[in-house]
Amino acid sequence: MSWNPTQTPDCPEAGSDALETLIIPRARDLGGFEVRRALPSPKRQMVGPFIFFDQMGPAEFITDGGIDVRPHPHIGLGTVTYLYQGEFEHRDSLGTHQMIYPGEVNWMLAGRGVTHSERTSAETRAKPGQKLFGIQTWIALPEDREEMAPDFEHHKKEALPVLRDGGAEARLILGTAYGEASPVTMQSETFYLDVVLAPGASFPLPDEHEDRGLYITEGEIEVAGERFEAGRMMVFRPGDRISAKAGPRGARLMALGGATLNEQRYIWWNFVSSSKDRIEEAKEAWKAADWTGGPFHLPPGDAAEFIPFPEELERTRPKEW
Repeated sequence: MSWNPTQTPDCPEAGSDALETLIIPRARDLGGFEVRRALPSPKRQMVGPFIFFDQMGPAEFITDGGIDVRPHPHIGLGTVTYLYQGEFEHRDSLGTHQMIYPGEVNWMLAGRGVTHSERTSAETRAKPGQKLFGIQTWIALPEDREEMAPDFEHHKKEALPVLRDGGAEARLILGTAYGEASPVTMQSETFYLDVVLAPGASFPLPDEHEDRGLYITEGEIEVAGERFEAGRMMVFRPGDRISAKAGPRGARLMALGGATLNEQRYIWWNFVSSSKDRIEEAKEAWKAADWTGGPFHLPPGDAAEFIPFPEELERTRPKEW
């Protein structure tokens, strides 16, 4: 997925003292496939190191449809893909070719530059009634690691720690929480959990992290006496003890956060950096389309096409950003 300012979320006034920011994503239809973007938002660019947060779907492909995100570039960030339903194929310029299934995690570290594609495979398209539902996020890298070598990790569902307490079940996708640690290699303090709550069950947010947020993908929850429905992100004040209680239909949440970064981050299209000049360099490199001698290379096995430089986005860029 790509960042675009036309998908800026709404940030109404938070009605609860427990909330610092309430974010309501805008939905965008990508041809039968809906995306809801919560980060970046006008009042909150990031939650901890998380700088981009997209809900993909839910969608059902009745015929032989699917997703076809052509090769595109990234710098200065890591992409995290996690699915509830469905499957798709990842290829990148490192030579990675990886299918991802529900409960697994793909972690692609862009660093100084990487190119990747995400597509529904031919085998998946041949299966009737395919569904896709998941979350894709970007994590900004610390300033001293923005130019590190790109890398990729895939971890199976069974490798991710699962915590259970009463009617709450939480799978730790990234980072550390409640004394457990995910096997995914992180570059900064982070936590990211897939939380499923039975009707009336409660889930306390970890209190050892500086920045903490919740995003509701299914059902509804109550926090500090206020109810929130699916498609809402809540960011909480540091240090407060926060517990979410599921409504009568239960709920599914993504809990996220970690340490805040000390430096300003700029985001343009698929590029994140603490330096505007570095983003300008990446833009010129992608525009040049030199896949042999330039810093970006197309993924082996998916080099026949690519997403062109977004001239319209460049024309609408504010003079100061």
